[in-house]
Amino acid sequence: MTTETTTAHRAARILPQLIKFGAVGAVGFGVNLVVFNVMLLIVLRNVQHATIYSTIIATVIAILTNWIGNRYWAFSGQRQDNAAREGVEFFAVSLATGTGIPLVCVWISHYLLGMVGPVADNISANVVGLAVGMLFRFALYRWWVFSPARAARSKAKAETAATVGATTTTTAEPAATTGSTLARTPDGGLVGD
Repeated sequence: MTTETTTAHRAARILPQLIKFGAVGAVGFGVNLVVFNVMLLIVLRNVQHATIYSTIIATVIAILTNWIGNRYWAFSGQRQDNAAREGVEFFAVSLATGTGIPLVCVWISHYLLGMVGPVADNISANVVGLAVGMLFRFALYRWWVFSPARAARSKAKAETAATVGATTTTTAEPAATTGSTLARTPDGGLVGD
């Protein structure tokens, strides 16, 4: 296989997943926006620090929405059997890339480049930070949280455990048996499956 064919094949596999990932992210952004405003303007209207509480609640609900969308749609063929571990990893990646990367971008803009002001802050946090964070998030979801290699290892372990369990139950014989030994012999199939 040539390098061009390999690259085209990889792009053909990743592109649909990237589009689904983007769609899930857009839904998560909408959920975040709606929940934030509902919490801020209606539910927590008279609560001190309503902005902070609304941000936390909206972020957690948006991350949960994104996890469900990515788990059952964008990365559905690669999801892990251990949903709790996958959820914790997803949440950690989402917080690190959704908060950490924009903060680094703002810090670089402010302190290294000397670009201070609302426009520079918005560009560094909400354009550059969001774009770089999205690339890191996709990469970490694809190759760590929903890693195909981890999914394959998990399936192999489950199949091995099922095979060992089946072998143990089929080879274990009761202490007192009567009748033909042929009836107690496990059937290996036509080719020993």
